[in-house]
Parts: sequence; structure tokens; C-alpha cells
Amino acid sequence: MDAKQLWERYQDWLYFHSGLNLYLDISRMRFGRDLVDALLPKFDQAFKAMDELEKGAIANPDEERMVGHYWLRDPQLAPNPDIRREILDGLEQIETFVGQVHSGEIKPPDAPKFTDVLSVGIGGSALGPQFVAEALAPQQAPMQIHFIDNTDPAGIGRILNSLSDRLNSTLVLITSKSGGTPETRNGMLEVKHAFEQKGLNFAQHAVAITMTGSKMSQLAKTEQWLAEFPMFDWVGGRTSELSAVGLLPAALQGIDIRGMLAGAKEMDAATRISSLQQNPAALLALCWYASGNGSGEKDMVILPYKDSLLLFSRYLQQLIMESLGKEMDLDGNTVNQGIAVYGNKGSTDQHAYVQQLREGVPNFFATFIEVLEDKPGGAGDALEVEPGVTSGDYLSGLLQGTRKALYENHRDSITITIPRVNPRMVGALIALYERAVGLYASLVNINAYHQPGVEAGKKAAASVLSLQQQIVQALKAASQPLSVSELAQQAQAPNDVESVYLIVRHLEANQRGIKLEGDRAKPASLKVSLQ
Repeated sequence: MDAKQLWERYQDWLYFHSGLNLYLDISRMRFGRDLVDALLPKFDQAFKAMDELEKGAIANPDEERMVGHYWLRDPQLAPNPDIRREILDGLEQIETFVGQVHSGEIKPPDAPKFTDVLSVGIGGSALGPQFVAEALAPQQAPMQIHFIDNTDPAGIGRILNSLSDRLNSTLVLITSKSGGTPETRNGMLEVKHAFEQKGLNFAQHAVAITMTGSKMSQLAKTEQWLAEFPMFDWVGGRTSELSAVGLLPAALQGIDIRGMLAGAKEMDAATRISSLQQNPAALLALCWYASGNGSGEKDMVILPYKDSLLLFSRYLQQLIMESLGKEMDLDGNTVNQGIAVYGNKGSTDQHAYVQQLREGVPNFFATFIEVLEDKPGGAGDALEVEPGVTSGDYLSGLLQGTRKALYENHRDSITITIPRVNPRMVGALIALYERAVGLYASLVNINAYHQPGVEAGKKAAASVLSLQQQIVQALKAASQPLSVSELAQQAQAPNDVESVYLIVRHLEANQRGIKLEGDRAKPASLKVSLQ
């Protein structure tokens, strides 16, 4: 296309939300009117399905659950008064608790106030709160937040060591829907042990965010933890940022959670409109479908040109890949759907992988996130690094230049433009992508709200740990060193010799009483014994 044709296409496919001052430009995605016309009936079905979901339909048939994260920012939409009251009471509970913590009314036994927040969770219980903390935490936050989001002992130790002299003034949030998530349980036990080593009462620092009646809830009540906040059966982990999971840690940092909810509510209203070109989430879903031929053939590269949005791509990885990465469709057909998501930030990307994006394998489409305001309050006093040019001008120029360079070499892109990074806009971005995921899932006929692959991985991990116990018992019963194959036989895993070898190698490396002798390059030759 020549410049005039591009300008005309830009005007045809530029969406603007006047209330949020948000732009969505999909003019640099190469799809034709024929595809749009062909997809309109599917979009009509998707809009109806979304309407039924918000009314309380069972949208997750595998688990017989409703899907109601949209109700969190507009409780009046909840399908019954009990859910409406749960949401409103939960929000009031968060604000009351946070006010008491900040004032010192709720305080630790050995310090005048809580100074730090330690959040223990994984997946949706960590990625959303981490993204929001990076994007929105004020420089002079009333409390500093830290995250344990894995079961890596070195990572846990690093965080606990950094808090060593402030552990007595640290508030600990343990977030787990069921209370049985192994990584979160392990993190909790490690943190509890650290408190005990310091002579501190963990329960007087601990807060549970969990479902009523869960294992975590029972433990919190038994040990008399400081507080408990509810997670709801109808909110999935990857859509839980605007529930207590994300709102409590955000509020403790001094972030305006009402602003986040308001932005999400405003975007929800825009993405309910049952007209493709007037619905920004539907336009995103259209682009995803067009780029990947409805089967995820191209990756999604998220490029936010703002440091505070660095973690947006990680947040979207879970939201999109866990929602859309499905083997079976709703009719039981094998479809292997999904869209791979990755990203960093601009203009760092210019010096990392944009070279490949521009000239390498064309297996992606990019999404640029543009922020118009260079810094809070505007940049009227910004330093000119060249005559008439500021650092922010350079950032904007690099975004525009990269977008142009990609398109010229037949690489497609979407551009989302927001006025500034604040709670309202972050809430709107979260809501925009949540709805786009739901609409795209309808287009390709999959269930966006379950995660059988995640559950399969958890079961497989549990079987490995069970085998580890069988291995240790077999070695205790052995009168002499065993070969790896013999050990597999004794541990009742004759067909899984590799797993036996990997387990004993790990145990030996961590001085767990296992000794290996023989040629390390020939695992079958090794002899295994207890030290």
C-alpha cells in the first residue's frame, strides 16, 4: 500500500474510547473484508455466549462452575444477591483492614507498624500482583512488597535474607484457592520456619487469601492468623487480579484499587457492545484470528514502550496461553489450539530481538503499547538531549520507527495507545485482554476457563515425589549398592529407569544421604547406595 492507502486504512481501523482516551490501531494487520464478513456470524455467537456468561451460565462445564470475574468490578451484574453481597463485603473488608494496618491499629507484636508485605503465591496469585506492583506502586509507598512465587529454595532464601532485619515488621500474604497448591504450601512452610528461627510468632503476621472452608482457611483458623480474605469459586486464578488476590496487596502498597476497578468496569462496558468495529476486545480477537488463521500459527509479541509495563507480557502469557492452549475443542475434536506470547519492553527490544522480528522468521505479530505521557504530570520541564528533542521523544520515535520498519517488511502489528499509566488505565488493560481472550475462545470453539494441562502436570509431579519415597525405602532395605535398573525394580518402577536416575542424582547433589559410584557419562553403570 502507498502512504495514502495506509492513511485511509488507518482511519477505517482505528478505535477510540473517548472516556478512557484509549486508542486501538489494527490498520497494520493484513486482513481483508472477506475474512471480516466470514467471521461476523461467529462474532454474533461469541457476543451471545459472553452475555450468557455474565448472566451466570455454567461457562466452565468441566468443573460445573460459573465464570464471574466481570462481576468483581460491577457487582450489580452478579446473578444473585448473595454473590453481590460477597463482592461488596470483600471490598469493604480489604479497605478496612488496609486502613488499620497503615494507621498502626493492626500491628505486629514486636514493631510499631508493618513496613513490608511478603506475598506467597504462584501463577495467577503472583503474576497479576507483580505486574500491578511494577506498574503502579508509588515511590513513597506505605509498604514495600516482595514476592515468593516459586518453590526454588535459593529464590526463597534470597527474599527471606533481604527481609532478615525487618521480618518482625513484615506482613505475610498466603494466597491459594484450595490451600493445597504445593509451591505455595512450601513457600509458607519456609517463611514460617524463618519466623520461628527469629523467635517470631508467624500467625500474628499471617493473612490467608483463600476459599472459605479450604485447607488454608482451616489452618488459618486453627492457628489464629491475623486475617482471612475470600477467593471465589467463580473466579479463576488468571482472572483474579481484581479480586482480593490482587486488590489486597495493591491497597497495602497505597495503590488506588477503586481506580483499577473503575477502569475495568468502563472497559467492560465498551467490550459488551455487539458490534465488531465498536468493540476493542472483538477487534483484538479478530486480529489474533486473522494472523494465525484461527489456529495460533503466529506468536504474539507484546512490546510496551514504558518501563512500568515491563511485566505486562508475563501477565498476558498466563492469561492468554493458559486460557487458549487447549488440546480439545468443545465438541471433543483434537485441535491443539493456542497462541504463544512473549515480550520485553521498548526500546530495550531494539537491542535484543527486533533484528529477528524485522528480518528473521515471520512467525509472529507484534502488539505495541504506547503511553502518550512521558512522565507523571507531563514533560514540560524535560531535558532536551538534542535541540528540541527529549528522551521521551526518542522513545516515541523508536516505537513509530519500529512499527513502520516491521510493516514495510511484511510483519504485522497492533498498537494500543493509552494516555498514561495509572490505576484506571491498568484496570482497563486487564479488562480488555480478559474479554479478548473470551471472545477469541468462542471463535475457535474452545473452553477458555479450564486448565487440564496444568492439572496433568501437577499429577505427574506428585507421582515423581511418590517414586522418590519408594526409592529411599528400597535403598534402606538393600544389603548392598544397587544399579539404577535394580533400584528401579525394587522401587516398583521397572519401566521408568530414567526417572529413578534423575531422582537419585538430585538427592545426591543436595546431600540427602545418597551416594552414586561409577561412570557419570554412563548412568546405567552407576551403583546407588545410602551414605
